Amino acid sequence: MQMEQSIAHGVEVIAPKRHLVFAYYVSGHGFGHATRVVEVVRHLILAGHDVHMVTGAPDFVFTSEIQSPRLLFRKVVLDCGAVQADALTVDPIASLEKYSQMSVLPRASVLATEIQWLNSIKADLVISDVVPIACRAAADAGIRSVCVTNFSWDFIYAEYVMVAGSHYRSVLQQIAEDYSHSEFVIRLPGYSPMPAFRGVIDVPLVVRRLHKSREEVRKDLGVPDDVKLVIFNFGGQPAGWKLKEEYLPAGWLCLVCGASDNQELPPNFIKLAKDVYTPDLIAASDCMLGKIGYGTVSEAMAYKLPFIFIRRDYFNEEPYLREMLENYQGGVEMARRDMLSGCWIPYLERAVNLKPCYEGGTNGAGCSYTTRYSCWKELCVR
Repeated sequence: MQMEQSIAHGVEVIAPKRHLVFAYYVSGHGFGHATRVVEVVRHLILAGHDVHMVTGAPDFVFTSEIQSPRLLFRKVVLDCGAVQADALTVDPIASLEKYSQMSVLPRASVLATEIQWLNSIKADLVISDVVPIACRAAADAGIRSVCVTNFSWDFIYAEYVMVAGSHYRSVLQQIAEDYSHSEFVIRLPGYSPMPAFRGVIDVPLVVRRLHKSREEVRKDLGVPDDVKLVIFNFGGQPAGWKLKEEYLPAGWLCLVCGASDNQELPPNFIKLAKDVYTPDLIAASDCMLGKIGYGTVSEAMAYKLPFIFIRRDYFNEEPYLREMLENYQGGVEMARRDMLSGCWIPYLERAVNLKPCYEGGTNGAGCSYTTRYSCWKELCVR
């Protein structure tokens, strides 16, 4: 196979002359999976390939970064992730029950639909982050698959089974068996155990690139450089937080992600648009307050932003991400009761004195394609 080398949007890409078709399945849990998928997809598009996204995430998550006729969307969700009452509360039993209803009980019809669709688009490779049944559908369609992730749902759900009862154990076994059909996992930093996968390729952090400088973002917001900014970021889950002016130190401002249209905020809190590009705002802030997830942790580390986090129960990936965050001196844990009662000031003052020191790679998306090109090439031989 002949290859061409070029530079597009400041990124060096290795473009094979053979045009490939990728089917990329994205978990239905929150925005974190979709936001990291964006960077991998961007490299695939720059290399001249077609990418069919199978996702329930809003289009703007992808189109804010990628404008291309080779990026196609199919609005289908084949896993539910964790069912949450709000950004911090997971319902283990409801999570297992919903997954069963989505992917276990209708399994035969789901597989038949996916096999037909994969063959109809002539997919060369299936990529999953990290939808289990996509790997089995690919195998049944005679197409190879890989996963890109820092955790797998069988590991997350294992704790749920301890609460819900052993009769759900077959769900874990089915998920692990589905993952075993993938060729390997492209494993992201902060990973948890993933024994179901047959092979592993490690890559650096996958993070979205910046569009604007700190100075440009603050100018757009009308916020002087000497004003302290905290970004309030709890992902794509509903919340309905009660926020009060006295939660912040004098002279501080708070950027609020995900506020509802009718939510009223105090004068020192700024409501952000639903489709705002959060990496720019993260890099322009002085610290972040939110929950631990791959997206928030990776972008806080990449842009050296102190991160005040609230712990969640029933989310087994959290200890591994927390360890990575604290290893690079970037994390402060806030008690949930203090967050809800507004006792923020001691945590904010501690956070801005941290010196996050992550100096590792942030080009995991490029590594997932360019530096592993021989793997993609072998896998895409039909």
